[in-house]
Amino acid sequence: MDKNIIALLPMKKHSERVPNKNLRDFSGKPLYHRVMESLSQSKYIKEVCINTDSKQISENAISNFDNVRIIERPEELMGDIVAMNDIIDYDISKLEGEHFLQTHSTNPLLTADTIDRAIEEYFENLSEFDSLFSVNRLQTRLYWQNGEPVNHNPQELLRTQDLPPLFEENSNIYIFSRESFKNAGNRRIGLKPQMFEMNNLESIDIDEPEDFILAETLYKQLRDKL
Repeated sequence: MDKNIIALLPMKKHSERVPNKNLRDFSGKPLYHRVMESLSQSKYIKEVCINTDSKQISENAISNFDNVRIIERPEELMGDIVAMNDIIDYDISKLEGEHFLQTHSTNPLLTADTIDRAIEEYFENLSEFDSLFSVNRLQTRLYWQNGEPVNHNPQELLRTQDLPPLFEENSNIYIFSRESFKNAGNRRIGLKPQMFEMNNLESIDIDEPEDFILAETLYKQLRDKL
């Protein structure tokens, strides 16, 4: 099966919690360059489509990368509360191809190797699953807001490594087809998704200013080891 896939990388001009996040210097380059480099190094990504409302991001991307296409974000999809699935729906309506991978500029430690492994697992398991999303394993004692335990019995106090694992969606990788997106009501996670477990350090996602500091520190220390 042809494993070629189109990557979707949405980036808006305004960032509420980390100002100018996408173009902010991250270890010597704009933040978004880090994930763009990994996407460009993938064996299977044939094109990266950047949906943006920023002329500066558009011009920077075209100047620095060969395999990029810009999709100008329409006014009705601008703002901080627009659902990502609505942006994806708009993007794939403008594109040819059947299979898509969506990620974020805020995943600077995501490697080409991990991207390729996820794509390979997606295609290898299409007979069983219709989509794939990346997760982190949690094996720790969790509680609901009211103090009730989620995944353990406080009277037994099992070792954390013996607790049944839970999995956290980490927003690094979503792979889906045009068909699975439609069948799931225009959602990137399909009706029968596969979870793809990732390294916790590699999957760090920048949402807050302190995340930026942590991610840049980890990048400098671990980039060659991931």
